[in-house]
Amino acid sequence: MLPHWQPSEAPLFITWRLHGSLPSHLGLGLPPNTPGRAFLALDRQLDSASLGPLWLKDPRLARLVADSLRFGESELGLYQLRAWVVMANHVHLVVFPQAPLWRITKAIKGYTARQANQLLGRTGQPFWQHESFDRWVRDRDELERIVRYVEAKPVKAALVRSAEEWPWSSAAVPSGRLDKSGDISHSPTASLFRCGTEM
Repeated sequence: MLPHWQPSEAPLFITWRLHGSLPSHLGLGLPPNTPGRAFLALDRQLDSASLGPLWLKDPRLARLVADSLRFGESELGLYQLRAWVVMANHVHLVVFPQAPLWRITKAIKGYTARQANQLLGRTGQPFWQHESFDRWVRDRDELERIVRYVEAKPVKAALVRSAEEWPWSSAAVPSGRLDKSGDISHSPTASLFRCGTEM
């Protein structure tokens, strides 16, 4: 496991993927590259959705993750969301953290894993890959480039023609909320999520 360095005040680009979504040997055959190029190669493999589980294609699970990301911002105060997208086997988000990265990942990944496994009728099995990819964003230009990358993912994967058509993304509606009121505190997952994040 690699250490995660989180400079204060810096936005973070974070990627989580489903457990088993990439074979463990996949990274071994890649030529030496920069970490950024290696990430892009692995991300293209995830976008092809040709390997492993595709549980986030299920609208119930995509909604669970989307609601949880917004809840982490609005109710838990873990971060301010700048951009996010839920794909078939992975999630990208860009946040201005207000808590340590380990706390963000523990709260969101832990809760969504428990709830998703319950919806899938699975017990005692990992849902998310343990390790996540994260990168601190260096400047405003890089931030805007990463936001465009995240919100364009469904278009590049040929799932929709425009980013606004993908319902599981911050591009879907202003401020990234599916509920026009922006209030998720009364959603079915809100009370469960609040209980599931006590430290």
